[in-house]
Amino acid sequence: MSLDKAEKKETTSRMIGALLRVPFQATVSQIYEGLTKAGYSDLRPSHFTVFQHLPPEGARLTELAEKAQITKQSMGYLIEYLEECGYIRRVPDPADGRASLILWSEKGKTLEREARRIMLRIEEDWSTYLGEARFQQLRETLKDLVFYLEEQEPKN
Repeated sequence: MSLDKAEKKETTSRMIGALLRVPFQATVSQIYEGLTKAGYSDLRPSHFTVFQHLPPEGARLTELAEKAQITKQSMGYLIEYLEECGYIRRVPDPADGRASLILWSEKGKTLEREARRIMLRIEEDWSTYLGEARFQQLRETLKDLVFYLEEQEPKN
């Protein structure tokens, strides 16, 4: 499917934020739809904020809130719900007994594997549309941009 001139002009006049936002939102929507079809009907796209930022080794609530750019209270609400649903668990932080680490539960790990399968299908679709070479170029360019931006972040 090719863009006509009017559609291409509309797309090219968008700033980089919109050009990044549209594929991101489409990705979230497709993952949500796929997870719902797979039986995960207790989740909403807002819960993905936690999953996107939760590393395998776990993280503190404050770290997750900072990475997601939301308040600790908002992250706490999401964490509470996901814990009640059994997707995550809290354990004492071995580095600081006053804090908790949020970790994937077994149910959460199963969810993550399903989300990754859906994401692979999305990437296959995009690769088919763009062509393998252009898709790989997009992937490499984004990886370079991520590396650059993460290097710009202040180190604590």
